[in-house]
Amino acid sequence: MRYPQGGGLTAERQQFREDLRLQAAERFARGDASLLIAKDLSVSVRSVQRWRQAWAEGGPRALRSQGPASLPRLTEKQFAQLEGELAKGPAAHGWEDQRWTLARIKTVIGRRFHLTYTIQGVRKLLVRNGWSCQVPARRAIERDDEAVAGWVKETWPCAEDSRRPVEPGSSSKTKPASP
Repeated sequence: MRYPQGGGLTAERQQFREDLRLQAAERFARGDASLLIAKDLSVSVRSVQRWRQAWAEGGPRALRSQGPASLPRLTEKQFAQLEGELAKGPAAHGWEDQRWTLARIKTVIGRRFHLTYTIQGVRKLLVRNGWSCQVPARRAIERDDEAVAGWVKETWPCAEDSRRPVEPGSSSKTKPASP
């Protein structure tokens, strides 16, 4: 899987790719052509050319893995604290309704941990830790079943009938039977 839990390569996959680059470095030293190396390692010629350039500038050390592109800024302990804050609900943080949005979670992170995240950064943080967009597990307390039933009986049939009746059409701009 290329992006487990929403980000980065697995450690095994990182090691595999580093091994490929180091095999290519050995072949660079022997003077093999990029096309031949790409074919043997099942990678693109352009990748081999990039690796060759890095190897020429910094040797085999330049082809070693540099680890993940970025580390999460919230530690596991801080994320557990964030989950506790989210469990309290939006009302505990000053919002009137019971909806968590990415923007609200971003605000809570800023207030609680003094860290700035983008909206997409918050989404990635949540997905990386097993959260997903969800529909509420139960109905809202404020729901009025009688009002819903009345709307279904009275308003919905009118909305259904408001569609234009289906008649045979004509490609002409005027109806053929018009005077």
